Amino acid sequence: MRRIAAVLVATLLGAPAVLPAAGQAPEIERETAPPQAVGAAHTLRQIPEACARIEGVFTGQADPPYRFSVKQTSPGCRPRARLVDADRVRPDPADGWVLNDVVRIPAAACPSQVAVARIWRRPAEGTLQTDAQGRVRIYLDEARAQAESGNAPQPGLYAAQLRVEGEACD
Repeated sequence: MRRIAAVLVATLLGAPAVLPAAGQAPEIERETAPPQAVGAAHTLRQIPEACARIEGVFTGQADPPYRFSVKQTSPGCRPRARLVDADRVRPDPADGWVLNDVVRIPAAACPSQVAVARIWRRPAEGTLQTDAQGRVRIYLDEARAQAESGNAPQPGLYAAQLRVEGEACD
């Protein structure tokens, strides 16, 4: 988790932007979040499939104006997807990535400054089959044989691109 947090902070500090395709609307439509005070930690987005929560805080400083970190939601959580760096994987709709969510959080002390999280999702390869009861069953022997043969299904991916947009206030 610390590596993901370091990558997200590096992303904030000037890596090239990954922009959604022209006209692509996110899967989740949401209003701009309420303004957040300087120093008040808040959750930008929770990704239960990756057992991760993206947390942010406005610092009140010029550099960096906002700090992001990724927290594990629960020590016992078993991730069904991975959270990866958007600047490294370069999410592209042509490669199967879908713009999942755009979260905007303005600063209470400076409403023109907004923290923006763009969350991309790439579904897992293949779909799990359900049984007659409508449940997905994974049998240890079959899963082990798949893994040993190199045919194990790849998990879904989430990519988080985090930026601060707008004018800084003095």
